Amino acid sequence: MFLQQLVNGVALGSVYALIALGYTMVYGIITLINFAHGEIFMAGAFIGLLLVSAFKVNVFVAMAGAMVFCMLMGVIIELIAYRPLRKSSRLSALISAIGVSIFLSSLALMVFGADAKGFPDGAFPVRQIKVGTADISTLQILIIGVSAVLMMALEFIVQKTKIGKAMRATSEDYNTSALMGINVNRVISFTFALGSALAAAGGVLVGVLFNAVSFNMGLMAGLKAFAAAVLGGIGSIPGAMLGGLLLGVSEVFGVAIGYSSYRDAIAFTILVLVLLVKPTGLLGQKITKKV
Repeated sequence: MFLQQLVNGVALGSVYALIALGYTMVYGIITLINFAHGEIFMAGAFIGLLLVSAFKVNVFVAMAGAMVFCMLMGVIIELIAYRPLRKSSRLSALISAIGVSIFLSSLALMVFGADAKGFPDGAFPVRQIKVGTADISTLQILIIGVSAVLMMALEFIVQKTKIGKAMRATSEDYNTSALMGINVNRVISFTFALGSALAAAGGVLVGVLFNAVSFNMGLMAGLKAFAAAVLGGIGSIPGAMLGGLLLGVSEVFGVAIGYSSYRDAIAFTILVLVLLVKPTGLLGQKITKKV
C-alpha cells in the first residue's frame, strides 16, 4: 500500500514539477509571476486531446505537437502581454498576466464547452504491474519516466548549451548581460517557450491520467505548481523539481489517510509552514536585482 501511494504521489508531483519549472524560470530571469502559465497547461491538454481524437496519433506524437503549439503560444504571450510592460510596475505585469489567464480560459470555454472531455479508449494501453502487494500502472510509470527525461533535458539545456549559459547570465544580472552582447529578448522568449513546452507535456499527461480535460483545469493545477515553485525556492530549477515532488507525495498521502476533503488545501498548508521557517523556500536564494 505504501509503495502504491508513493508511486501515485511521485507521478502527480512530477506533473506539478513540470509546470512549476515554467514559473520558476520566468521569475528567475525577469521576476515576473506568469499567472497565465496554468492556462498554457490547459491548452496543451486540449491540443493533445485534439490530435489524438481527430488525427488518431499516439500519445507521444500528440504530446510533441502540444509542446510545439504551446511554445509558440508562450512566445506570443510574452511578446504581446509582457514585453511592452517590462519597464512598468510589477502591478501592471501582474494585471496583464491575470487578464491573459482569464482570456485563455474563457476562450477555451467558448471553443470546447464547459463539459470535461476524455481521451478515446486505448489512447494509451494501461495495465497493472504487481510489485509485492502494490499494483503499479504503466501510465504512472510513463508519467514519471517522461517527466524525468524532460527534466534532465532541461538541466542539460540550462547547464551545457550556449542559450542555457545566456539564460544563467541573464538571471544573474539582466542589465550587465545586455551590455555584454547577450540578446536578452531572445533569451526571455526562449525561456517562455521552454516553460510552455513543459507545461504542455504536463497537460497531456494529466489529461490521460485522469481522462478529463476541461477549460478550468489550469486554475488549481497552476496554483499548486506555483506553490511548488515557491516551496522549492522561486527562481531555483532544482527547487521547483523538489517542491513539485514534495507536494504531490504529500497530497496523495494526505488523501490516503482520510483527508480527501482537504486535498487542495494540503499543498498550501505545507507551503505556509515551510515559508514560516525558510522564507526563500527550500533551495531558494534572495534575489537582489533584476530588470
